[in-house]
Amino acid sequence: MKERIIELETKISYQDHIIGELNDVVTRQQGQIDRLEKEMKRLHEHLKSGSDSGLARPDEETPPPHY
Repeated sequence: MKERIIELETKISYQDHIIGELNDVVTRQQGQIDRLEKEMKRLHEHLKSGSDSGLARPDEETPPPHY
């Protein structure tokens, strides 16, 4: 009986360690997701504002001289 209790305590300890590591990974990934969402919103607003990218739209481009 004592060996069984020790075995169960060992397994619980191992599971606690793994759960802690998984929590760290999930927390880190959520931080990355949050940063990427902010960057996507910023890029979306930049594109939506129509700020000058330095490139002409295809309908505004003059044809090359060989046409």
